Amino acid sequence: MAVGSKLRDHLRLRGPWAQALSPLRFLGPGMLVAVGFIDPGNWASNVAAGAQFGYQLLWVVTLSTFMLILLQHNAAHLGIVTGLCLSESATEHLPAWVSRPALGSAVLAAMATAFAEILGGAIALGMLFHLPLKLGACLTTVVVAALLLLNRYSRIEKLIVGFVSLIGLGFLFELLLVKLHWPSALVGWVKPSLPPQAITIVMSVLGAVVMPHNLFLHSEFIQSRQWNLQGDDAIRHHLRFEFVDTLISMIVGWAINSAMILLAAATFHQRGLRVESLEQAEAMLRPILGHGAAVVFALALLCAGIASSVTAGMAGGSIFAGLFRKPYEIGEPHTRWGVLLTLLPALAAVFFFTDTFQALVLSQVLLSIQLPITIVLQLSLTSSRRVMGAYANSGLEKWLLWIVAGVVIFLNLLLLKSVFFG
Repeated sequence: MAVGSKLRDHLRLRGPWAQALSPLRFLGPGMLVAVGFIDPGNWASNVAAGAQFGYQLLWVVTLSTFMLILLQHNAAHLGIVTGLCLSESATEHLPAWVSRPALGSAVLAAMATAFAEILGGAIALGMLFHLPLKLGACLTTVVVAALLLLNRYSRIEKLIVGFVSLIGLGFLFELLLVKLHWPSALVGWVKPSLPPQAITIVMSVLGAVVMPHNLFLHSEFIQSRQWNLQGDDAIRHHLRFEFVDTLISMIVGWAINSAMILLAAATFHQRGLRVESLEQAEAMLRPILGHGAAVVFALALLCAGIASSVTAGMAGGSIFAGLFRKPYEIGEPHTRWGVLLTLLPALAAVFFFTDTFQALVLSQVLLSIQLPITIVLQLSLTSSRRVMGAYANSGLEKWLLWIVAGVVIFLNLLLLKSVFFG
């Protein structure tokens, strides 16, 4: 009997426990989204943040995760109520001159994401087996494409949950080896600060946590369960428990992202070491924490690269299929073309970059530049009674979500100012 079936039977048999533990039955979609913001792009951004600024930029992870919880739940809200993913809904309800450019930019964002993920997997293979970067990128892409094209969603969900667990355990092991300054960390998590020259790193961390392709992905995972067909009582029930899934998954992601910054702050920043590549970070960890720590770092990076490449490919397939009013279904041609359209250009881009660390950081900045488009697209749909009926965003939800959108847009303006005016 499957583990999920055993758990459901257990919950039915133990009445008092059933109500307390029933939210566990809904865990899954949130974890697939969570792996997207513990990807190699995050590693580059977070290592840069911790190495250059110590504990000072931990607040960006806290702020980004809070925004992410609101946005991801709202995206899932759309999928539960309408039975359509964000891409399908935009195609269905918005004029083509609005939806197609917005979704086209989202496909490009998925490509940028896949580029960072494939590059991260290649870097990890180089650390572990001394493979050339381009060969490692090709191998990573082949493995990811095989996982996507030969497996259905339910199998991939189990695989991703396993990868997230391994990454978390890897960073827990690393943190046990270092001496953290917890007072500084506690202040860093809650006190915003913007050190000189930090805006690009702040934006890269933001783009690495609040990722546009994840908003499309979450609505896709949720709508695939077609809970909207079960009636209003079921919709309300699933909306409540989906939030538990999102909250737990995003907290796991917050903890792992924070661990990356903590590790870099306690090792590199404390010693005044500047990190300019993930390979350099792994090499520096070896004499500081030992060979085992360096191997765990590389293995966790490989897990992150493969798992997040899978979700990036799924997001690209979902967005592209949605342009043709189709859901994500790997046996369907539009989905397959969307997956390949996401992965192959991302692989090709690896062959044109020599500074891999900067490429990873910049890919995250590109995501944060596209992010306002996706946020505005999503909020216009989830606030519409024509789309959502009685489940449209309430007045308070609209205010909170538009505040999040405003913060993201403001930070993007700061980034543009820093790029063009110094």
